[in-house]
Order: sequence, then structure tokens, then C-alpha cells
Amino acid sequence: MRVFVTGATGFVGSAVVRDLVAAGHEVIGLVRSADKAAALAAAGAKAIHGSLDDLGSLRRGASEADGVIHTAFFHAFSQAGLGTRLRIMVGGRPAEIARRFMTAAVAADGRAIETLGDVLCAGGRSLVVAFPTMAMAPGRPAVETDAADPDAVGGLRARSETAALALVARGVKAATVRLPPTVHDETRQGLVTRLIAIARKKRVSAYVADGANRWAAVHRRDASHLFRLALEQGEAGVHHHAVAEDGIPFRDIAEAIGRHLGVPVRGLPPEAASGHFGWLAPFVGADNPVSSRGTQERLGWRPTHPRLMADIAVALHGAHA
Repeated sequence: MRVFVTGATGFVGSAVVRDLVAAGHEVIGLVRSADKAAALAAAGAKAIHGSLDDLGSLRRGASEADGVIHTAFFHAFSQAGLGTRLRIMVGGRPAEIARRFMTAAVAADGRAIETLGDVLCAGGRSLVVAFPTMAMAPGRPAVETDAADPDAVGGLRARSETAALALVARGVKAATVRLPPTVHDETRQGLVTRLIAIARKKRVSAYVADGANRWAAVHRRDASHLFRLALEQGEAGVHHHAVAEDGIPFRDIAEAIGRHLGVPVRGLPPEAASGHFGWLAPFVGADNPVSSRGTQERLGWRPTHPRLMADIAVALHGAHA
């Protein structure tokens, strides 16, 4: 199968490319620079130059493919195009820049999904879209049949899932792979990497309230394997959960960081979370347990790679504050 991958050199997307190539698929990846194209070539894939803002490059990639895996998203301000960045900067009060950025990122993601769908509807081809579990309703283990919750901490992203599922009625075999906040390996651990940086800088590893809220986790190689299975199955309208650990108490994560960095661990009152964690504060306090039982039963997917605590230990072994 010829597969077009957006975000092909990102943390998750690069693992997806390697998994697809190893399985014998021909891969075309979307890249924004010559050095990224070289990295893609080294992985055994071809490159198309472009970005989420360049809808023509998305059409070109999708038109050459039997299916698409869409992992790209504007996770950083620098990833957006110049015009988008200018609109964010001058579009209102400085205190609301983060909110405007996320709104613009979600809008760009929606346009990208719709553009890919416009091409893939001819021939009923497959589209697998990455989606965050932080957009699911908090407080109970989310299951695959649950819809995204616009009121969740990551609820702005619900629009992306809606855009993907709307393509099913047009004949696209659209599905999602929902990713937890901690997609990890021994080099990076999703949002936990940011928590480590904060703990190093502030010389304390913190949690909110009693730290009993839970985060799900998955190794990136297990996640990449699930993307391939979802594409190969090509079942429309299905949500897959890339989750190996249903819900790790956040306090356990903070304690692991503190232990390996040699800094104290402290609970913060909710009103102090923003001052300590910045934009990450709402996510730090979120309860986001997620079940993958349905995914494992449907696809025969079994996570086999190291757990989060093992990867934190490898990443921070010998590190000091």
C-alpha cells in the first residue's frame, strides 16, 4: 500500500513511517525542509515539501496514496505559517495569545482533514487521524465508543474528530487513533518532558491537590504499530485508543521525576498551579484515564514496549537538578 503520512518526521510520525516501511508499505511523507526530507529518505520513504497551511501539498500527497495517516498538528507557535502567526499576535489581548494559537491550530487541522478527505473520497480510501485523549470527558475511563467532549481540558480538538467522522458519509474510511498525554520512549515522554523541565528549573517536582488524578500512557512504538493496524483494517467511523497504561496517578509521575532529579516533591493548591506550571496547569490537574480494551479486542493490538516509569528512569538516570 502507498501511504501518505503528515507529520512524518515528528516524534510520533517518524515512528509510524518506520513501522510502515518495515511492514513493506511505500511511504510518502510531508516535510517542511530539506534536512527533514533527508531524514525521511534515510528511513526509506519519499518526501513531499509542504505544511498544514499548504493545502496544495496535502492534495498532492493524498492523490498519490492509497491511504493517509495524519499525525501533523501545530504544537508550537513556530510551526504555523507567517500569516497565521501575525494574526495570532495582533488579534487581541496578549494574555489570550495561547488561546488564539490553539484556536488557529485547530482550524488549520480541520482544513487539513477536510482537504485530505476531498481527495480520498474518490475510491473510498482510508484516513487515520491522530487525536488527544485529553479531549475526552474526565473522571472515568474513556472507552472507544465515547464521543469527544468539547468541555474537556483539550476539548477544542473535538472539532478535528468531528471533521474526520463527517468524511465517512462521503465514502472515506476515516478513523481516529486517540493518543494519551504521555506518548514516550527513553528520549522523550510527551507532556512529562515538559514537567521534567519545570522541575529542573524550579527545583521541585509538583502535583496539584492530592495528585490522585490519572494520566494514560503509551510507548511511541506501540502507538505507531496501532496506526498501521488501523490503516490496514480500514474500518470507517471507529475510534482506537493507543493506551498501554490506563491511568497512572499523577503524584506517582511527580514522585518519579523528583526521585530521579533529586528534588523535593510537593503538592500545590489548585490556585497555585498556573503560577507553577504555566499553560500546562489545566492538563496537570486533569483526570484522564482511558481504556484500550475495545481496541485490543478489535485489532489484536498488544502493547509490548517499556512502560512510562521505565522510560523516565532511563531518561533521567544520573541526572541532577
